[in-house]
Formats: sequence, C-alpha cells, structure tokens
Amino acid sequence: MTAQDVTVLDSYKPKLVKVEDNLTAAAFRFMKIFPAAFCLRRVQEEGWTETQPLIMQTSSCNMALGAAMICNLHGFPLTIISDSVCGDLLRIRLEGLNATLITLAEPGVGSECQKTRIDQIEEVRARIPNHWWVNLSDHPGNPGAYGFFAAQLIEELGQIDYLVGAVGSGGSVCGTAGFLRELFPEMLAVGVDTFGSVLFGQPRQTRRLRGIGSAVLPQNLDHSLFDEVHWVTAAEAYKATRRLYQKTFLFCGETSGAAWLVASYLARKNSKARVVCILPDDGELYRGTVYNDQYLRRENLWLAHLPEAPREVAFPADAGPGWSFMHWGRREYAEVIRCENPL
Repeated sequence: MTAQDVTVLDSYKPKLVKVEDNLTAAAFRFMKIFPAAFCLRRVQEEGWTETQPLIMQTSSCNMALGAAMICNLHGFPLTIISDSVCGDLLRIRLEGLNATLITLAEPGVGSECQKTRIDQIEEVRARIPNHWWVNLSDHPGNPGAYGFFAAQLIEELGQIDYLVGAVGSGGSVCGTAGFLRELFPEMLAVGVDTFGSVLFGQPRQTRRLRGIGSAVLPQNLDHSLFDEVHWVTAAEAYKATRRLYQKTFLFCGETSGAAWLVASYLARKNSKARVVCILPDDGELYRGTVYNDQYLRRENLWLAHLPEAPREVAFPADAGPGWSFMHWGRREYAEVIRCENPL
C-alpha cells in the first residue's frame, strides 16, 4: 500500500459517535472505499496488470463508486455494469473518476434486475479478452477489509456486547464480527435486512429499500455469525434515517437509518450492554429520496410514526408486514430453512 493510499483511506475512517448512553454509532463518510481498496490490492498481488481492463459487477452503486475511487487513484481502467438504479448524480461521479459505465438496456423488473445484470456481465466478459473479473460481493477480500475497523472499535471502546449492521454482500458485518469475536466470543451480531431479500430466508420479491438485502445469496455472507436478524420496510428505514438526523445531526443514507433503528431498540432493551451500530455512508446521494418529502409521499413511503419495537417471529416467512425479528442463533442458512420446512 502506498503512502497516498494510506492518506486517502485514513481520511475515510469512521468517527465513533456516542448517540445514546450505551450506543455508539460508527459513522463512515463512505465505507465501500475500504473493501474496494482491499480487494483491488489482492487483485494486484494475483498478477493483474495495468494494461488489462477491469470489469466489476456492482451489488450496490456505492460499491461501484468505491472501486472507481481506488482505480482512479492508481490509474487502473475500470468498467462498471449497472442498471436503472444508478441515478444522474452517481453517474456524474463515476464518469468523473474515468470509469466506463455500461447501463442495462433492458433492466429486469423488480427482483429480476440483479439477475439480469449478472447475465449481461457474462455477455460483456465474453466480448473482452484478457480482463480481470472482480466480484466484490463474493470476493473474500471484502470481509477481510474490516480488520482495521474492528481494531479501531477495540482500541476506542474496549468491550462490545452488540454489533448491529445492515446486510447486503455480508462483507462489513461478517468481517467486523469475525474479527471482534476473536476477543469477545459472547458478542451478539445482529443483521438488518429488508423484505423481499433472500439473504435470511425471505421469498424473493421486489425490494423498495436499496443498499440492503439481495436477490441472490453472496458467498461472503456467513449466516453462522448472526444471533438475531431484523427485517424493516423501506418506509421504516426512511423515517428512521430522518429521525437519526434530527436526534444526532448525523446526515446518513437509509441503510444507516435501518441499522440505527434496530440498534437503538437493542440499547434501550439492554441498558447495561455496549451496543455499536455501523452507519456506512453519508446522506449526499439521498437528498432527492430520503430527505425529500414529495418523493416519499409520491412513492407511498411516508410514515408518520416509527414502531416502538419489532414483532418477534419464529421463521423468516412469518416476518412482516412491518419491522420483525427472529433469533437466528448462529445457525447456517440450510439449518434455519430446514426447521421452517421440515418435510
């Protein structure tokens, strides 16, 4: 890692903000730059050269931006395949970093959009010889990138009882929890998902909440690390994000709001426990959605009040229609699904 890399990454390290007596928020400016840097460094070590085009599938637009930042820093060519979710602001930022952006001509509908993107990426790979394929959702360097973060939490906070984070690729929560469990084996890891995501056994459906959940199971998601799983709606996440800003002045995206909603509940319920929640990015890309009343009302995402607590369920299929949770119990995915469908 060059001195320039260190300087850039240090500027993006999270601030640990005490938002309640026993709740600390790890507020990142932009978290995805860390797995992007770590994975691309691994690619270099595996023999990638600057003359070969790099193709990356994006599981989220933020991961694409992180890769674009690191590739631009080193002068690496980057092609990103995205879909209609990539808005104008993000497109400008990606192209400003010299990334080549390919947008799906005919994106899939709802939950099929992610699968359609994967299919088209295979078509593009077949047309471009001598390329490197870095799938950051499945690359083992993704969770490995969070060792520095776990060390920061230990150094500044010491004992941690709960780690709460939204789950997409599984990298941040699984990586951080895996490192922390080496010192705190009893620490509880809590994943936050959304309805329609298949990550924890919900049926695949159209998801309104972006940056959280998935239509496919990523290889980086280690289900056996999780003690609890919570599912929240898009409206609940948006309302929580606005509430987080009003209470703490932390201007974040909806993924952060979803994590804070769950973490705040756990902190109230367990007053003697030290709770940490991961807030992965700021709210700049979400001014037109989360922080836009007209958008929320037009999309039927306006919520007057947040629920005080989630509804407990025994199986993933029982979750909903609003905020729900279940005791996952550090079980593998197949074990939970088998218990839900014994025949």
